[in-house]
Amino acid sequence: MPGFLRLLDRALLWISIVCGGLTLIFMTGFSVWNVLIMRKAFNSPIVGAEDLLILALVVIVALSIPLGARTGAHIEIEVLEAHMSAKFAKISMVAVKCLGLALLIIMAWRLWHAGQSAVRFGETTQQLLISFEPFYYLLSLSVSLYAIVLVFDIYGLLRSNHIEPLRINGGPL
Repeated sequence: MPGFLRLLDRALLWISIVCGGLTLIFMTGFSVWNVLIMRKAFNSPIVGAEDLLILALVVIVALSIPLGARTGAHIEIEVLEAHMSAKFAKISMVAVKCLGLALLIIMAWRLWHAGQSAVRFGETTQQLLISFEPFYYLLSLSVSLYAIVLVFDIYGLLRSNHIEPLRINGGPL
């Protein structure tokens, strides 16, 4: 399984860097073009610019969910862990991760289902009427990758009592 985990880490990094970087470049360039040139210079902002920027933000969030989980960037509150025995802390962490895994599986399934029914129910952006369908699918895949990361976390806890987060440039993110 560690070989697959290295492959997953590499894929998450490249997807986040390439797709996330391209999305950020689009958002920056489009915002500058719309606000400074079209709105301020020509007094004619681009119709639907907000729709495109909101959908780009959805893409950024979807790309960041599994990488954030793998690097340990998500918030964990460990108030009681110092007062627990090591065995109980491990059992409780595995139980919480299993509960999270179950919730993520349900969430991925429901997001996929929402994507299948988005066109039928007319779920679109306000101005450009872009369907939310592909964005539901993207979020579903993202949450599914997070679930896979949790499976590896549970495996790491059961095997060695700790989770080895992905380190970028040799240090923690």
